[in-house]
Amino acid sequence: MSSGLIIVTGGARGIGASACRQLAAAGYAVAVNYASDRKAAEATVAAIEKSGGRARAFRADVGDPEQVAKLFEDAVAALGPLAGLVNNAGVLGAFARVEDLDPVELSRLFQVNVIGTILCAKEAVRRLSTSHGGPGGSIVNISSVAARTGGLPSRAPYAASKGAIETFTRGLANEVGREGIRVNAVAPGMIATDMSTPILSAPGERERIASSIPIGRLGEPDDIAEAIVWLISPSARYVTGSVMTVSGGR
Repeated sequence: MSSGLIIVTGGARGIGASACRQLAAAGYAVAVNYASDRKAAEATVAAIEKSGGRARAFRADVGDPEQVAKLFEDAVAALGPLAGLVNNAGVLGAFARVEDLDPVELSRLFQVNVIGTILCAKEAVRRLSTSHGGPGGSIVNISSVAARTGGLPSRAPYAASKGAIETFTRGLANEVGREGIRVNAVAPGMIATDMSTPILSAPGERERIASSIPIGRLGEPDDIAEAIVWLISPSARYVTGSVMTVSGGR
C-alpha cells in the first residue's frame, strides 16, 4: 500500500472523483478539492471513508493564488505530508467561434485551466522538492486529446489551454527531475462526465462519437483514474515529462 497525501483539484465529480476513490484505495490520504459543489465533494469523501480510506473536502478556486496556498496548508495540516498532486480542475469555456469570444470568459478559461495548474504545481514543488527539504513526489496534470487535435469546432481556446498544460508538464519535469519530483500528464479522449454533457447532449452525438473510437465506446472516469494512480505511484518511477493518451485509440 502507498502512503502520504495526494491533493486532487476538481475532485468532486467525474474524473477527479474517480481518481480520489482509486488513490484512497491504493492507500493514500486524499484532499478532495472543489470550487462550488460541496455536496458532491462530501459524497466523494463519504464513499472513501466508507471503504476505510482517509479523505477531507477543501473548497478553493484554483485560479486564486491565496486560495491555492490555503488549500495546501489546510490539507497538509489535516491529512499529513504531501506525496503528490493531481491537477484535474478545469472548465470547458464558452461554445463560440473565435470572432465571437468574450474576453472575460476567455481569461477565466486560462486562469483556471493554465494558471491554476501552475499555481498548484508551485505549492506542490515547495513541499516536495528535495532542494526545499521535501521527500520528492509526483505531479499529474490532466490534459486532453484536444491539445493534439485542436479540439472540436468552437472549442479552440479549450484546446489551446490543454496544449499549454502539456508544454508546462514537459518544462516542469525538466526543471525538477533532479529534485525527486516526477511530472506527467494524462490526455483523455471523450469521457462520459458532466463536463462532456453539453457536447454529447445533441441527438445522436453520443452514438456518432462512440462509433468513431476504435475501441467502440466512450471512456469512463475510471479509465482515466487508473492511469493517474499509476503515474502517481512508485511503479512509474522512471516516467517523467510524458503525456499518456487514454482515448480508446482516437
